[in-house]
Amino acid sequence: MALEDRRLKATALDPPAPPLSKEAPDGETAAPLAGIGAPETYRDAGRVTARSILMGLALIPLNTYWIMEVEGIWHSGHPTAMSIMWNVVFNIFVLVLINMGVKKVAPRWALTQAELIVIYVMLSIASGLAGHDTLQLGFPAMTHTFWFATDENHWADMFNRYLPTWLTVGSHAALKPYYEGNSTLYTPEHIMTWLAPVLWWSFFILALGMVLLCMSVIIRKQWTENEKLSFPLIELPLAITQHGGAADFFRNHLLWIGFTLGLTLDLVNGLHNLYPNVPYFAVRHDERDFGSAFSSPPWNAIGGMPFGLYPFIIGLGFILPTDLSFSLWFFYLFKKMQLVAAAAAGANQLYPRFPFFSEQTYGAWLAIFIFTTWTARFHLREVWRHVVTGRSTLDDRNEPLTYRQAVGGIALGIAFLIYFCLRANMTLWVILLFFAMYLILAVGIIRVRAELGPPAHEMAGTNVPIIMIDFLGTRSINQYNMVMFAMFYWFTGRGYRTQPWPYQLEAMKMGERTGMNYKGLGLAMLLALWFGGLASYWAGVSLFYHQGAASNNLIGHAWGQWGEAQDRIQNPRGPDGMAMAFVGVGF
Repeated sequence: MALEDRRLKATALDPPAPPLSKEAPDGETAAPLAGIGAPETYRDAGRVTARSILMGLALIPLNTYWIMEVEGIWHSGHPTAMSIMWNVVFNIFVLVLINMGVKKVAPRWALTQAELIVIYVMLSIASGLAGHDTLQLGFPAMTHTFWFATDENHWADMFNRYLPTWLTVGSHAALKPYYEGNSTLYTPEHIMTWLAPVLWWSFFILALGMVLLCMSVIIRKQWTENEKLSFPLIELPLAITQHGGAADFFRNHLLWIGFTLGLTLDLVNGLHNLYPNVPYFAVRHDERDFGSAFSSPPWNAIGGMPFGLYPFIIGLGFILPTDLSFSLWFFYLFKKMQLVAAAAAGANQLYPRFPFFSEQTYGAWLAIFIFTTWTARFHLREVWRHVVTGRSTLDDRNEPLTYRQAVGGIALGIAFLIYFCLRANMTLWVILLFFAMYLILAVGIIRVRAELGPPAHEMAGTNVPIIMIDFLGTRSINQYNMVMFAMFYWFTGRGYRTQPWPYQLEAMKMGERTGMNYKGLGLAMLLALWFGGLASYWAGVSLFYHQGAASNNLIGHAWGQWGEAQDRIQNPRGPDGMAMAFVGVGF
């Protein structure tokens, strides 16, 4: 154990040897590198430029509007449910094609790989905010209980009197055109109704994102240089953007074979919808259910066993580490066997939630967080020495933020989050526990993506309030906290598939791989967080005024989160010892 500790200590403290040189795009030769992420610049090849940030900001509203339309209104496609969002890949693909033409006629105006990476990351962060499990749940919750309150459900007394007016829209006159449609956001009255709440939530997003960005800055060297995590999800954007777009990438025969197979499949299935005589190839997860073969107890407790054959999942499967590939199917079957065993033993009759999958899942994420923190302990100690004394083995001059700035950013972000929640009448100890538990999940997701690169990471049901109530019960958490838990459902409630935070560390890894100078990358990501939040609210609210919120798919999610809050308030309960035990089982 002592030998292992010394080995980890040496790994954490010894800086990696810097590369000797870097191949410049288009055959140019770069000067030797001073260290990872700090090349001697040739043109702007290794820098974050103002034009790349401006292009990212310009594309964000187009992407968020399209996402809200396709996912929120049509309930189709769901690009944001994947770890690599295909709407962002499409944007970069088109930019690369244009850039290849620009390089031929005006090479000085062509975008570099560093600039394309900045645009990719900004669009990924903003798309994550607009995504299926994030602000598509956020803005409907701001109005739901006011519009649907009745004398029968008592929501006015149960929720509305506790909801902060500065975070919600409660005027019936203002909500009528919003829910009925055939109207527009673009009137002075409507804009002023939404302006203050949207600004408050946008700054909340910025503060939360800044905390996680600063945490990523602090942990970057440990994960990318010391532990050398593989970051499989960055391979595709790196390949597309290499040298600002290279003909060799488009001459790859396997690329076009794969593209043609996927395109043919989609075209044939699309034609089948128009002409039923055309063959149909079933690929969706809801078109085959092996679970229906188990009809007698206790085997029928297995439930649904959908079998999807999505080409993109098969493709991403080839870059998964074998241990992740194994765990995906092993733990899926292990989960099903738990259900069968619980039914056979009658345990699900005594405990309806048995075997407490949400609690097991949180316990597993807690284990990942503790393990990664323990592994990084020597690095974190050096970061602290650097912040306090300025003397350590670490060099932070080429980080997106210095370590002192990162620690200051964490303190400032947490201070704003606490102020925000106190202003909403939440209790201080609940605020601290809530965000500590959420950050454990968020850091765990970032780590798993960095190490394993799962195609998706949905955790439906594993929300922080559930675990808090397991341990504390509802009686010790007052009604102000309960209603804010429902308002926070958009980032810690449903599925966690569209968390924007992992893209921040992945951006730094792409910068390391390409020899980028990180300076300016932190600013680009913070701008994407704030403007991406604003654009997501704008897109969703404007679409609702036009199409009508009352009949929209997203309202179904709002019913779910407020129904959950209603159950907690109307049915007070104490701590659940069995649920607490299964957090330990998951760990």
